[in-house]
Amino acid sequence: MSAPLVVLRYHEIVLKGRNRPFFVRGLVEHVERVTADLPVGRVGRASARLLLPLRDPACWPEVRARVTRVFGLANFALAHEVGIADRSPDAALAHLADEILGRLTGVALPSFRVHTKRADKSFPRTSPEVNRILGAAIQRATDAPVDLEGAAVTVAVDLLPGRAFFSVEKVAGAGGLPVGTSGRVLALLSGGIDSPVAAWRMMRRGCRVDFVHFHSVPFLDRTSLEKARELVRLLVPWELGATLHLVPFGEAQRQIVAAVLRPLRVVLYRRMMLRIAESLARRAGAEALVTGDSLGQVASQTLPNLAVIGAAVDLPLLRPLIGMDKGEIAAQAERIGTFETSIVPDQDCCSLFIPKHPATRAHMEEVVAAEARFDVPALVAQAVAATETEQHRFPERMRAERAPRAAL
Repeated sequence: MSAPLVVLRYHEIVLKGRNRPFFVRGLVEHVERVTADLPVGRVGRASARLLLPLRDPACWPEVRARVTRVFGLANFALAHEVGIADRSPDAALAHLADEILGRLTGVALPSFRVHTKRADKSFPRTSPEVNRILGAAIQRATDAPVDLEGAAVTVAVDLLPGRAFFSVEKVAGAGGLPVGTSGRVLALLSGGIDSPVAAWRMMRRGCRVDFVHFHSVPFLDRTSLEKARELVRLLVPWELGATLHLVPFGEAQRQIVAAVLRPLRVVLYRRMMLRIAESLARRAGAEALVTGDSLGQVASQTLPNLAVIGAAVDLPLLRPLIGMDKGEIAAQAERIGTFETSIVPDQDCCSLFIPKHPATRAHMEEVVAAEARFDVPALVAQAVAATETEQHRFPERMRAERAPRAAL
């Protein structure tokens, strides 16, 4: 039998019609990049499947951990290939059954079922017939009971022209679309629970996500900077590369405080952040901004305030969490691994110069009048000029060889 390989299946991409090749190429590129430092071969294609050969089966646990984070995959499995060309249908299935039984030796089999997908429609046995034939052979050899609903082991079989693949473990994929197929966006990363989840959700919809974090050094300490870096480190394995912009925001806040009464300050802070982010986004070729806003969650996220804040920029402003509540957002943060970092206390810019009773229904006229009291373009230019930019990559050990390349 040949060396094992990983069979990767995609689902949503199949619906893309004539654009499907573009999405498949993006998926192939991502799989090859995420496994580039592991002992694997080049990705092949077979029907609506990708095939990743393993040169060393011992690397499967690491391959599994990484491929689980590849957007665009419905599921994948460690599989074995069996050649069935030049055999009669019954002889082909008998040969396939022998190979499956050889791999099941030593495997606990409290119950099992066989699930076949027949990509080769010319094969003269239907999928249910293949299930019955292979299932009967396995049952005769192992005496294990068949359980079609709650089997302990599912033997998955893919029948393709001249060959078949089988596996006994299917791993759920990340779903969505391959990163990079929907363009580039810039996400505002606060360090709280919401914004990392918003960024992740945009990655899942195929966006390449870069980040901008606003800090108040030297007015506050550097804890928020390190927290932002850690959150990016946790998110980068999902997209493999990202730029992090670190923007000093304390001076802008100081000038706003000196010129504007307390209730409007939060709205003006947010408008200023968006303007700075828009300037950075346009330089990097990003097509939209992303925030972690959730409707009604805090004072700045009421409908009137969101409208006034969003009007500060011309780029599209995406709010993927807008209809989610805090419990839903926190649960997703736990699933993607950012929750524990997000709840670590830090001194971010949101804790500096914040009024006790911010406005919840800001009006555009009064906001425009307030902003006329300070030099908005100068503050934006000053913050952009002082921004520090970092490149983050995964796998980390590949940083040296990828560092000279442009941001992904």
